[in-house]
Amino acid sequence: MILSAMDMLLPAIVLAVTGAIFGVLISIASIVFAVEKDDRVETVKGMLPNYNCGACGYPGCEGFAKAIVYDKADLTRCKPGKEDMRQKIRAYLDEYDRNHSENKANWWKYENGVKHLHQIFSKFELFNECDYDIINMS
Repeated sequence: MILSAMDMLLPAIVLAVTGAIFGVLISIASIVFAVEKDDRVETVKGMLPNYNCGACGYPGCEGFAKAIVYDKADLTRCKPGKEDMRQKIRAYLDEYDRNHSENKANWWKYENGVKHLHQIFSKFELFNECDYDIINMS
């Protein structure tokens, strides 16, 4: 049995096209499902003593910084930390909240028990503020 040139190239062409299609799909998915890093965690971590001792009950200073930012953990749990460190962290988070308080309402929209991630919709300009009124679960 003699194979022609097309018989040998066809599997390579199919593999290349399939790879290109999946590559495009993965790149689109990485844009749609991208997670933005919260710069508050890095800033708070930089304000901590960075001993990574775990005396606070969290896995190192990064774990404690995440707990401070997301769960409002008690700053006195950091045993090596001094009062001026705590005041700086409180001042930073208060300032951040003051500057970004108007944006908090845009993160999640609640309409009749349905959550809408406004940030994703606004990225693709599928919906604007007024279009959320058309969704009614009752």
